[in-house]
Amino acid sequence: MKRFSLLILLASISLAASAQKRVEVSLKDSGADELVHYWDNSTAPHSNGITEDEQILNSKFDMAQTSSTDFYIYKADPKIATGQGVVIVPGGGYYKLSMKFDGFMIAQYLRSIGVSAIVVKYRLPNGHREVPLEDAQAGLRFMRTEGVKWGVDPKQVGILGSSAGGYLAGHASNATPDDEKPQFSIMIYSVVSGMKRSLDRGTFGLMLGRNRTDVEQESYSLQNLVTPSTPPALLLLADDDVRVKPEHSMAYYKALKYYGIRAAVHSFPSGGHGWAGHDEWRYAEPCKRAIKDWLEIMQKDYLTNLNR
Repeated sequence: MKRFSLLILLASISLAASAQKRVEVSLKDSGADELVHYWDNSTAPHSNGITEDEQILNSKFDMAQTSSTDFYIYKADPKIATGQGVVIVPGGGYYKLSMKFDGFMIAQYLRSIGVSAIVVKYRLPNGHREVPLEDAQAGLRFMRTEGVKWGVDPKQVGILGSSAGGYLAGHASNATPDDEKPQFSIMIYSVVSGMKRSLDRGTFGLMLGRNRTDVEQESYSLQNLVTPSTPPALLLLADDDVRVKPEHSMAYYKALKYYGIRAAVHSFPSGGHGWAGHDEWRYAEPCKRAIKDWLEIMQKDYLTNLNR
């Protein structure tokens, strides 16, 4: 009888998950070439426990209550394709996804310079720390397996994220098995540490849950996850960012240099927080050049190692 009741309960949970309304942005509005529905709470390895309908909050396509995972795909023109691919995980403090500027606009820029991209609409953690990570890792696997069809070299796949998405990019760069790690990361005004002095306890609270401890927050702080196998990182930030202070990025940079890992930091004089993907930002063009230069350096390193 107990087994029967358990089966009924599991079936009810599955039906509730499948009944949730999922939302998407059209190909026209996102500028994407293709949209792939990857998995949801009922089919992914773990659920984030969200049962409310997904929401698009505004004209910027900020999304909330995400419980399904989608890939917005941007394929580089074969005439200019570099063979590189970048998986983009938007920010939003882990309470929403800033899809337009942290995702779609950056992907369109990458495509314009010959780099294919995937914007991951990932499931928010809602206290389930493993969920965003497994969605980011799924994006990396998808880029490597399917990106070959678009001319992407599986060994030249990196990850990019802004704010909480920057944390996720860094998390995937460190918590993924070595043979599946991205080749490089690009982290824009990234959350890094959850400890009191720095910092960002809001993002960590939504990731780890209300009952998190300081020990847990420290163990999930990116500067403490770096090892010799952590991939190189480009760190972009504004000196006057008061929401996620520059100390975050510098803590990660310091950890990378401790292990002799290639890294670069571009600190712009002003901009505060949230300027990624905004062409009207004063330093938009220097920022784009920094990203393009980094991608060229990563490709040069790859080709150098390949020819040894």
